[in-house]
Amino acid sequence: MNYRKKQICMDSQNSSELTDIGDYMKVFACTAVMMQSVLAFVLKTEPSFADQNVIGFLYNLVKFTAPAFIFGILYTTTRQTNQNTIKNYPNYLKTQWSALFIPTIWWTLVYLLIFPQLQQHTTYYNIGSFTWQFINGNAAPHLWYNTMMLQFIIIMPLFWTLAHFVKNNPHRSIVIVVLTTIFYLWWLYFYNIKVFHGSQPQKWYLLDRSFLSFIIYGIFGVIAWMNRKKFGQMVKKSLLPLIGLFLGTTYWTNYELFSFGYPLKLTNAPYYKPSITFYSLTVIGLIAFLGIKQINQRSRTLPIFHFLAVYAYRAYLSNVFWLQVLWMLGGQFLAKINPISTIISCYLLTWVLSFTSAYVLHISWVKIKSYLSFSSITE
Repeated sequence: MNYRKKQICMDSQNSSELTDIGDYMKVFACTAVMMQSVLAFVLKTEPSFADQNVIGFLYNLVKFTAPAFIFGILYTTTRQTNQNTIKNYPNYLKTQWSALFIPTIWWTLVYLLIFPQLQQHTTYYNIGSFTWQFINGNAAPHLWYNTMMLQFIIIMPLFWTLAHFVKNNPHRSIVIVVLTTIFYLWWLYFYNIKVFHGSQPQKWYLLDRSFLSFIIYGIFGVIAWMNRKKFGQMVKKSLLPLIGLFLGTTYWTNYELFSFGYPLKLTNAPYYKPSITFYSLTVIGLIAFLGIKQINQRSRTLPIFHFLAVYAYRAYLSNVFWLQVLWMLGGQFLAKINPISTIISCYLLTWVLSFTSAYVLHISWVKIKSYLSFSSITE
């Protein structure tokens, strides 16, 4: 018994040492993005204008998820692999193939085969269209993100090069931040002119799947780790300004969304607007403040955040599956009676089912592989 307690303490200590603010980004992003899915489902039931106001406010409130996740992934990956070069790339890809690509492939197949009605933009009708829906993130409403995020994994050597370039040179980091900001402001301008206010926005939807649309958060994640001491000092001194920016950008995003009138359309709140960008960066700063504070205090919640961060991506993949199941089991009926209660109940159940299934499936697969390996050895 004493040995078991000692082992648990050692595991907890190891989790605490492994936890970084990237874990906080992943957990907050995954937790919040499930609310986006629920809100989109409930909005399709044509709720009252009052309920649409609540949905719109909540949607904007959690509209930091993809930026925070990308920032968190690049922050943690840079911490773990910033010494890597192109020689390490094959081993890196092998690890990421098991951790990210395989779950993506399986869950994409699940959506296409079990819930084909969740497809976006078009539907498959032959092998070619099935493949197209599979690779471009159209298999379910949330899988566009996977197509975009996996591009960051594939081009990771570029971020290793960036990490080597700015290492021990804060002036280079400042130059990169300035150039990235200028480029991204141009990108936002281009998107708003050609896509958001363009005549044929549906033809440009693949830009959502491009890593360039979220490049600022990836680069900032790398810069934040490579300058972690100065970044931590800056964040710890910026709580009040961050709170002020949070309130200001929250008002800004909601003013823009509701200025389009009713019925509410969530497509009027894309990620690629100055308001959403500043809001996302502000929330990233607030999450970083919380993470840095708890890490410095060696909070007892560190192992919890690290555990949830490990399964956040897998939980994200499954969340719309479980939401669809809940929807078919009565969620759609309840949404027409009491939309707000439905949002709360479906959200909580989706979160629990998503993380539970992520953990159970992972542990089951580990045991199966262990059993198969043992069987092959004994033979």
